[in-house]
Amino acid sequence: FPNLSTVAITLRGSKSASHNTWSAVAWSRGTGFTEGPTYDIWPIVDRVGAGDAFAAGLIFRLMHADTDLAGALSFAVAASCLKHTVPGDLNIVGAEEVERLMRGDRSGRVQR
Repeated sequence: FPNLSTVAITLRGSKSASHNTWSAVAWSRGTGFTEGPTYDIWPIVDRVGAGDAFAAGLIFRLMHADTDLAGALSFAVAASCLKHTVPGDLNIVGAEEVERLMRGDRSGRVQR
């Protein structure tokens, strides 16, 4: 893949079916490896769509914000973390809610 410039993957730590940790790592040619924040999610409402929310958050932030890969990764992890608290396939949270989580206490639980 000679034209590949960025790769990212989520990291799920399973404590139980309704309690997980959630993070991600990414690599790019320009910056090398970067690790996102880790969130403790309990209770999980719905895991469906969390990966899509991660990808959408990463792409959105890289395309529409003046941010580096670490900032985009942090946004994507927070967006997908919040998706775990929303029933159904779609992540109905807005960018402001994602940014509030990013500014909040990362060691606590995420609740909606």
